[in-house]
Amino acid sequence: MKLVERNYRVARGPHAHGGEVDLILRDADGTLVFAEVRSRASASHGGAAASVTPTKQRRCILAARHYLLRFGAPPPCRFDVVAIDGDQITWLPGAFSA
Repeated sequence: MKLVERNYRVARGPHAHGGEVDLILRDADGTLVFAEVRSRASASHGGAAASVTPTKQRRCILAARHYLLRFGAPPPCRFDVVAIDGDQITWLPGAFSA
């Protein structure tokens, strides 16, 4: 995959939380991949993947929708999670959907 953007942020307003996408990548087939990267020292308490809560997903989706406004016809896209638990890295393609 090719890195397109890193730490893409969008503000929602003065009293509302915005959104952020850690990595935006372009897959070989043209799919835009919005990746959330989470890290935990260990897998206890559910681990890094479990820390991508519905609230975090909504914020990522908000930022992705904003990013997609620049396209006349948005390409296919998906939301992945990169979970880092200690020394173990797990890439979860299509971890959640909009």
